[in-house]
Amino acid sequence: MARLKDKVAIITGAASGFGEGMAKRFAEEGASVVVSDLNAKGAERVAGEIGDAALPVTADVSQKADIDAMVAAAMERHRRIDIMVNNAGFTHTNQSMLDVDEATFDLIGAVNMKAIYFAALAVVPIMEKQGGGSIITTASTAGLRPRPGLAWYNASKGWAITATKSMAVELAPKNIRVNCLCPVAGETGMLAQFMGEDTPEKRALFRASIPLGRLSMPRDIANAALWLASDEADFITGVALEVDGGRCI
Repeated sequence: MARLKDKVAIITGAASGFGEGMAKRFAEEGASVVVSDLNAKGAERVAGEIGDAALPVTADVSQKADIDAMVAAAMERHRRIDIMVNNAGFTHTNQSMLDVDEATFDLIGAVNMKAIYFAALAVVPIMEKQGGGSIITTASTAGLRPRPGLAWYNASKGWAITATKSMAVELAPKNIRVNCLCPVAGETGMLAQFMGEDTPEKRALFRASIPLGRLSMPRDIANAALWLASDEADFITGVALEVDGGRCI
């Protein structure tokens, strides 16, 4: 299989969870992958497991300079960027919205929202010169069907979904497709924060809200992202794709 043959993809938050799954899946399908994460050792591990097709880059997506450096590294290595995946995310612990401190609120906004803006500033001119590209953001079912206790995280993902649709309309004449994924809670490092505590009882409650009866897995999100990034989806833009086992029904 080579659905992404000769394509270059940047994936943020790629040292673990959904991002790691996407990086490995994209490489399996022929892409060269920039494995970006704040966790340098994690990014190096994932890139090492992928092999020569991967370039590890340390980046804090809340900082414009880091995103600019990440994009510059990709261009220096590959001379093009076909796919930009805004996957890095941050959340507050499941709690009353009144108990979330300002610093945490600001970080949620910087990672889940402002990073999308920074990435667009960096990659859109490159994609326009190339004749097109694909931008994918990991949003969440939280932006479509919010759970209590995650108010400010939910709001940031709703923003990401609206930003996706707005960007899609504006960038369509440039042949740049913009879509987002809306995963249900999954087996990632942030699961305990989403639930408030990681116990069998909490997991059972979350699974009970998903008609297909399980949490999402990195492979679920990776396969959905692969399709959106591929030429098979060349008429798909502005979509918030629910990868949720029926949670949003």
